[in-house]
Amino acid sequence: MPSILITGCSSGIGYDTAKFLHQMGWRVFAGCRKAEDVARLQAEGLSDALQLDVADSDSVNAAFETMLAATGGTLDALFSNAGYGQVGTVEDISRTALREQFETNVFGGWQCITLAMKVFRRQGHGRILVNSSILGFAAMPWRGAYNSSKYALEGMCDTLRQELHGSNIYVSLVEPGPVATRFRENALIKFEEHIDIDGSFHAEAYRRQLKRLKAVGAVAPFTVSSQGCAAVCIRALTAKRPKARYRVTFPTVLFWYLKRILPTAGLDYFSRKAVEDQGK
Repeated sequence: MPSILITGCSSGIGYDTAKFLHQMGWRVFAGCRKAEDVARLQAEGLSDALQLDVADSDSVNAAFETMLAATGGTLDALFSNAGYGQVGTVEDISRTALREQFETNVFGGWQCITLAMKVFRRQGHGRILVNSSILGFAAMPWRGAYNSSKYALEGMCDTLRQELHGSNIYVSLVEPGPVATRFRENALIKFEEHIDIDGSFHAEAYRRQLKRLKAVGAVAPFTVSSQGCAAVCIRALTAKRPKARYRVTFPTVLFWYLKRILPTAGLDYFSRKAVEDQGK
């Protein structure tokens, strides 16, 4: 049976992708940061779930050692999915907050890819899927740290794709727009941890951000379910010749075309309009 390591499986896109692949007969190593989430997934039938905190280099190394020991040194695919969104204007994001954002969203995934590549090169095949975002190519206000981390992933994958040409190892990006997950819940934690709301020039806007982050249910139009996004991930992981990018949700497709046809000032205008209810 084919094997895959997926990071960030406690909920959302990673969780649903893991469940779908397990039902399809894959051996799924579902990585979760917390031990209690690992135990929950194992109880649900994902017996190869394992603890993996992508922000901790030792944890990544240990997870790979455990997985490769179980498979005899083979791996067919990696889905680098773990990540969160740090809300806040560029001027209010500290170096500490930015470092944490990149440790999870970029550096951890990069390390997973380098370790997986050693296996893929040795066996002569492999598949890499990286969870990016609409914000990986269309920057929007209030998300400077997150935008930057996703732009970094896009640059990494575009480079790696060229380096892998003709190797039978494929890399693809999935670019979701609004998806119904625990993303806002996790973003709220980091927002309250790192942003001095009352001391900021943007205090009024941040209070609107708080209201949005605490809202129940979808807050953006064209929101899709995490299962719907996971179905796209399945297509990317099983296609004979996977595409470089899989755009999920109408806003992602729309902004991809807007970026191609509009001058920078025009794209900036529509990007601001997309989040104007969150600003001043």
